[in-house]
Amino acid sequence: MSHATIAPVTRAISPSAIPLHDILPWAIFAGLLSLVAIYFVGAEQGATSIFEGMYVHEFVHDARHLLGFPCH
Repeated sequence: MSHATIAPVTRAISPSAIPLHDILPWAIFAGLLSLVAIYFVGAEQGATSIFEGMYVHEFVHDARHLLGFPCH
């Protein structure tokens, strides 16, 4: 004679929502960091240059081509 056993039913643990006031500072920081990165890759050359010389341009040269910004 066999006895069937029933395992207890457990609920799946759902992730809790993160409040907006916890995410907002990090989202603003990531947005500003992205804007600075896009400026240096896309516009740091020529008339809009902040730094003298072509050091920044040469440092981000490959990223500029990868993202489709003209530079030659």
